[in-house]
Amino acid sequence: MEKTLYDMMDWAGIEELVYSEASDPHRLLGAHETEHGVLVQVFIPTAEKVQVNWGGKQYEMELADEAGFFAVLIPEKKISAYTLTVTYDNETVQEIRDPYAYEQQIPEEKLKEFAAGVCYDIYETLGAHAKTIDGVEGVLFAVWAPCAMRVSVVGDFNLWDGRRHQMQKLGDSGVFELFIPGLGKGTIYKYEVKTRSGDAMLKADPYGTYTEMRPNNASIVWDVNGYDWSDKIWMENREKTQGKDKPMSIYEVHLGSWIRKPLEEDEDGDPVTGSEFYNYRELAVRLAEYVREMGYTHVELLPVMEHPLDASWGYQVTGYYAPTSRYGTPEDFQYFMDYMHEHGIGVILDWVPAHFPKDLVGLACFDGTHVYEHADPRQGEHPHWGTLIYNYGRPQVSNFLIANALYWAEKFHADGIRMDAVASMLYLDYGKQDGEWVPNIYGGNENLEAVEFLKHLNSIFKKKHPAQC
Repeated sequence: MEKTLYDMMDWAGIEELVYSEASDPHRLLGAHETEHGVLVQVFIPTAEKVQVNWGGKQYEMELADEAGFFAVLIPEKKISAYTLTVTYDNETVQEIRDPYAYEQQIPEEKLKEFAAGVCYDIYETLGAHAKTIDGVEGVLFAVWAPCAMRVSVVGDFNLWDGRRHQMQKLGDSGVFELFIPGLGKGTIYKYEVKTRSGDAMLKADPYGTYTEMRPNNASIVWDVNGYDWSDKIWMENREKTQGKDKPMSIYEVHLGSWIRKPLEEDEDGDPVTGSEFYNYRELAVRLAEYVREMGYTHVELLPVMEHPLDASWGYQVTGYYAPTSRYGTPEDFQYFMDYMHEHGIGVILDWVPAHFPKDLVGLACFDGTHVYEHADPRQGEHPHWGTLIYNYGRPQVSNFLIANALYWAEKFHADGIRMDAVASMLYLDYGKQDGEWVPNIYGGNENLEAVEFLKHLNSIFKKKHPAQC
């Protein structure tokens, strides 16, 4: 390696990347203007050769660390667009865009709103969103993991290798982001979170909008904004038809058990996962016909948010922003809602802001610390249910839940939200014996933070969606 280039190497920073412990990978990776030219550095494990394609010229990168860290000094003063031609150890050759060639995408104002708990459309920012940046198509990933040492995006596209796409931590917001060019709708992914103790965990996206069919549990990049709705008349008249002076007759239903198909088997005689379920579109037709015949005005759906255990009937949620894939895609569920409205039927969704399961892929100990739940088990656990209790006093947690209720109204046209297990939210001693709970600051058993959360949720929901209140 030429001396000038060698002297520019940050060997401690390179080691941090190699051991996948970097929360600020952009400090080294990508292109950086220096007094000697533009320094381009990449970290691509299993690469044997990397070439920078810059302004019609090709520059061979030098191997600085055998783990896959390459660098080259390009004789230019200003950064311009470039691509990388990578030759891997299996002789595969691939031309790619550098994920670290892109500056921070999330506005500081959004991060401030989220920190204050008032970013009511945070689902448009966090999660996985297909975007085009500087003419390049890809996916912007963003996740809140305030105490993580490092977070990476992993999937089939990078061999589930947490070293390859280490995310950038945005100041003290606790939010990590990374734009990965070339990915799009249908990409299967998780976040690999490395805790401060050095342990790595695979987590589904808390803001993911689609998930694999259980027992698999990875998130899937999806777009919930493309559905062509046909329920304009229903939406325009909803405030009148759902007025407080109007009668309602509600049919409560669990889509997975209301009607089922015979379980199919594959050629080896093994059951085909999910073959027993009807699609949302099929269910819409059958359910609308039955409900109209029986004279109901509304259906109330037991939770359709993604959950791992069929026996929970949806009340132990791991994917709050994802309609369960048991019955189809998010578009299929939007069709279900649309069809119901076209046939004059309102849809109320059961929603579970009281607690969540301990499944490791979900929200529990999300970054190795108690992010969504209380650290003290006397505050953070339901001993009878074996689930965890939200820390409503943390602004980003209440923001997650309030935005989620709004999400179902805005993206899926829900006509109302029915909150489950509210009593367990309101009382600190709910289902607990003496010594199993912590009194509030006044010595009482009321959960003052939950009360404030419910007041906040109701005020915002009524302001934004008065017809559904």
